[in-house]
Amino acid sequence: MTSEVRSLAQRRADTTARLETDVDIWVASAHEGRSHLIPLSFAWDGARIILATPSDSPTARNAARSGSVRLGLGTTRDVTIFEAETEVVPCREADEAVADCYRSRTRWDPREEEVEHSYLIATPRTARAWRDVPELEGRTILRSGRWLDA
Repeated sequence: MTSEVRSLAQRRADTTARLETDVDIWVASAHEGRSHLIPLSFAWDGARIILATPSDSPTARNAARSGSVRLGLGTTRDVTIFEAETEVVPCREADEAVADCYRSRTRWDPREEEVEHSYLIATPRTARAWRDVPELEGRTILRSGRWLDA
């Protein structure tokens, strides 16, 4: 455990740095009481987390039904959990800016796959970031879509 407790601004800066450099994120979705968890590659466009998965996958179906996903970024000792409103868009119908952002970050274009894929365009509404027990208090860094240190 670390004894240093980061400020709200530092937690946001650390989270933003991970959004800009990490390549994978855990994606949780649910339907009728059944949860589903999967790691996916992602891109960050400065406001949204963009994911891609086969259109008939449990993740895409669950996100389309509920309009939301929960995302886990980082490790168990340095984590940010996002709750995000999510739009599910077939990759071939998505805005070019979404496709370009995803392709440039992941070096993969799901529009070229034989199996139809969809983008999950997740807009974070809440984010909580913490390292170890000392940071549990004050872990909310984003509420109602607004960064709390802004």
